[in-house]
Amino acid sequence: MAGDKRGFGQIARLPSKRYRARYTGPDGLLHNAPVTYETRGDAEAWLVGERRKISRDEWTPPRKLSDAPRELTFGGYAGRWLQHRDLKPRTRAHYRNLLDNLILPTFAERPLKAITSESVRDWYADLDKKTPTLRSHSYGLLRTILATAVTDEKIPLNPCHIRGAGTTARVKKVEPATLTELATIAQEVPERYRLMVMFASWCALRFGELVELRRKDIDLNNGVIHVRRGAVRAEGKVIIGPPKSEAGVRDVAIPPHLMPMVREHLRKNIAGGKDGLLFPAADGTSTMAPATLYKVFYRARKIAGRDDLRWHDLRHTGAVLAAQTGASLAELMGRLGHSTPQAAMRYQHAAKGRDAQIAAALSALASGTATV
Repeated sequence: MAGDKRGFGQIARLPSKRYRARYTGPDGLLHNAPVTYETRGDAEAWLVGERRKISRDEWTPPRKLSDAPRELTFGGYAGRWLQHRDLKPRTRAHYRNLLDNLILPTFAERPLKAITSESVRDWYADLDKKTPTLRSHSYGLLRTILATAVTDEKIPLNPCHIRGAGTTARVKKVEPATLTELATIAQEVPERYRLMVMFASWCALRFGELVELRRKDIDLNNGVIHVRRGAVRAEGKVIIGPPKSEAGVRDVAIPPHLMPMVREHLRKNIAGGKDGLLFPAADGTSTMAPATLYKVFYRARKIAGRDDLRWHDLRHTGAVLAAQTGASLAELMGRLGHSTPQAAMRYQHAAKGRDAQIAAALSALASGTATV
């Protein structure tokens, strides 16, 4: 390797026949150029530029290109976004699935600043149109992550501008069960599931809320269900925690016509004292899996002539029945435990005693003494 000494810095020809330039800086340390050069003139030009920075008091130690920060990719940013987000376990698992299967295959290695409106439109157009809900959820997640990137000053603007892409129309129109159909379904499931059917419909409880109900959550004196917890399954595990939203923590009045069934169920089917589950798995103590319920529910709905009825549609049925009593929107939202920014203020105005009136009116519907 040949080299020479100059008034400022050194230039050496390497075995590769390229030229390396280096010099001793104001800090007394030897600094190499971040790259090697094809010609001696290029190496000299770099040294001249460094000497000029020193004379102007603008000098900073040169860095190797490998030391320079890599451009932030969407995959790297999205991973940290998901890690730092305060999410329910099932929501986190859902977002992880959307990222891994629908978003990252296209955008993982793409720098944040290189994601354009056109690239977002191309990606969205290629998503499977046969799964509109997943399509809208994926777009909504991408838009949300990039909106945070704007807030973090990683990108100047959010490139997601497709109108309506984050929402989807209901694919299946829910047809509520009739009172006769509800009665048939309740009659055709095994006895220990009957109250579960009634709570799902007449009290509009979610499956996760039902399977975590315990004896202590039932106030027989006042005819009230205290909804305080829910069970969700995420990544193969059962996770017990607060209901789906803050509004999900609520007291639901039980229609009086159900109270005899409630008392009978508590007398015959509950083990474990006040913490005993109302609707446990077959072992009597663990959380019921959806598949266990579906085995008996699918048979019962078929007998009722409602093969199209999903378990969650019983909750929808309960909402329709409550609406038929004349309940206001705020009262319905409070009974169902819904929480949206638009409705949050309305919840505060729902009269506490009104829910018991709604429950009584529901029983009047069941007995045929009230008209819709």
